[in-house]
Amino acid sequence: MDSHERLDGRALIYIAIALVTWSSAYAAIAYALASFTPGEVALARLAIGSLCFAALLAAKRVAMPQRRDWPQLAVLGVFGLTVYHLCLNVAETRIASGTAAILISLVPAATAALSAVWIGERLSPRMIAGLFVALIGVVLVVLASGKQVTFQPMAALVLVSVLSSAVFFVGQKPLFVRNNMIGVTAFGFFAGTLGALPFGLGLPHALATAPWSHIAALLWLGIAPTFVGYLAWNAALHRASASQVSSFIYFSPPIAVLIGWVWLGERPGLLTLVGGAITVGGVALANAKRRAPAPSMPNDSATAKQC
Repeated sequence: MDSHERLDGRALIYIAIALVTWSSAYAAIAYALASFTPGEVALARLAIGSLCFAALLAAKRVAMPQRRDWPQLAVLGVFGLTVYHLCLNVAETRIASGTAAILISLVPAATAALSAVWIGERLSPRMIAGLFVALIGVVLVVLASGKQVTFQPMAALVLVSVLSSAVFFVGQKPLFVRNNMIGVTAFGFFAGTLGALPFGLGLPHALATAPWSHIAALLWLGIAPTFVGYLAWNAALHRASASQVSSFIYFSPPIAVLIGWVWLGERPGLLTLVGGAITVGGVALANAKRRAPAPSMPNDSATAKQC
């Protein structure tokens, strides 16, 4: 990790914003799928997010990324956004929610491994152990929440989402060095939206017949989890290492449980609380800083000679 990269307070705020907005996406996707196909939901949220980014670029007069980076950003946008959202949306209609929650929690481990191979981030044994402990906590939270967990062939779609998400996070990071972060994020969304066009051609007709509540779900998806969430996440990724930032994705299931507790009155059981505590401990372990060695003190005889 470069010396200028650090998981400071501002990075933690960005991560918190991203996780809270992302945690609301799963329910909104399930709600919107009642009136829209998985491809239409993907296209709608990416298009709304792209419109928001276009407005932000114009308001802040942000320069677009360097032309030499356009091909890489286009591939990252299609793979990391189009493929990710299409696979995740289809998976929500085909597999158990508990299965999806557990598999998508592999994103931090995949991101850490890919960042070590691709951009040379160093993974300490403490980081690896923390990621493993946090994953155990997530599994406990999902199992204790009563969600159905059944592994089936369609679950491979979630694994594709995991891989595409890891590639997207890690592939963008080197581009932040020579480009504006907002410009990089926006370009990826423009490419991702174009990639989703063939899968959402029926969106205009679906919008004309869908109830306003389902259209509102699409608007929420495009503005909060997509525009705000990804912008905040990349802002954190710009300040700290990909493996550090991605480790906080483990907090998504506990956050969802907390939202259900506060909003819906769904009190978590003891095993859920234990799993949440293990998750917190694992993330803390993964991001704990190694103590610097204490400066050596001169021995008594040397001190006496100097005196």
